[in-house]
Amino acid sequence: MGVLNVTPDSFSDGGRYLATDAAIDQGLGLVAEGAAILDIGGESTRPGAEPVGVAEELRRVVPVIEALRERSPRTLISIDTRKPAVMLAAIAAGADLVNDVNALQAPEALPELARAGVGICLMHMQGDPRSMQRAPAYTDVVAEVAAFLRARIDACRAAGIALERLLVDPGFGFGKSTAHNLELLAALDDFARLGRPVLVGLSRKSLLRDLTGRAVGQRLAGSLALATIAVLHGASIVRAHDVAATLDALRVAEALRPQTRGVRPA
Repeated sequence: MGVLNVTPDSFSDGGRYLATDAAIDQGLGLVAEGAAILDIGGESTRPGAEPVGVAEELRRVVPVIEALRERSPRTLISIDTRKPAVMLAAIAAGADLVNDVNALQAPEALPELARAGVGICLMHMQGDPRSMQRAPAYTDVVAEVAAFLRARIDACRAAGIALERLLVDPGFGFGKSTAHNLELLAALDDFARLGRPVLVGLSRKSLLRDLTGRAVGQRLAGSLALATIAVLHGASIVRAHDVAATLDALRVAEALRPQTRGVRPA
């Protein structure tokens, strides 16, 4: 899953692809590198980020989705948003997947998505982007995150959303300390036991600042290590900024686990 931030303030590439043409070119470039999914977001969810209004978020993402749907019809398109109105507009524009850091907890999200028929990624986040990293605390981070995701799966099913449409994401860096993130990474197999594919987003995150001391633009090696570890511990989808290098790493990791869980070839 290639990351495409159509924002001025995302932690890694904020502002680079805010212009529609630049975002389209970057999306096509990620597909050329081997991305099977493009995850398009118009609101930063980095720690401390301020919310964006619905109209502005739509202005940023809808033209990009429409253009990429037309120009790369075989690529899966994901909309990274917390807002039901943006989800529905993105689906109408051609999105195949809703990637929601709020796990469809917004009012109307469940009934609207039940009717939409697309894939859904349910992510765990403690707090909200403005405050989530101030003092994250858990008694047992693995058990609590797994219980939350299980409850959201149950809520989706009760709303009429088929289990086969769901993915889960433990939410690395979303209300977690470095110690919490490492515990979750070591226990990814526990999340695979929820019965749904596990998506992970570890690329360039502050976990790597703490582990390596590297600035955001110098975290490729660390990101590849995390992606490889995640796949060997049960992740099915890896969200990445550096698609070509990550795909190479995943192909090597894939050689060490059952081929029935293969990486889609470029």
